[in-house]
Amino acid sequence: QTQLVESGGGLVQPGGSHRLSCAGSSSLWRYYTIGWFRQAPGKEREVVSCISRSHDNTLYAEFAKGRFTISRDNTKNTAYLQMNSLKPEDTAVYYCAAVDYTGRGCLTVEYDYWGQGTQVTVSS
Repeated sequence: QTQLVESGGGLVQPGGSHRLSCAGSSSLWRYYTIGWFRQAPGKEREVVSCISRSHDNTLYAEFAKGRFTISRDNTKNTAYLQMNSLKPEDTAVYYCAAVDYTGRGCLTVEYDYWGQGTQVTVSS
């Protein structure tokens, strides 16, 4: 069973920066497309960003463009979400997810494996 564990959540100041990590235990990690999602209080889960298996293709939700950066290190079985210029509306539980996918539309593909999430709170 593929396991994903998010870490790095916590309290962040508005305008500040923060980085989340997603660690995968599967030996198939390098073959997975990785996505970051978030769910704010009272809202539906939404996609934030995704990165392809070869990390040459990254996609972002409109609210994340120019502020968030997704990356991965396959030697460490880890993906990252760098978040800059954080706003209170970025407060949410952030999830990482994985899927064996080779296409270019990873913002809308169905993901098969999910972490349990980590809370990010942006507040002064």
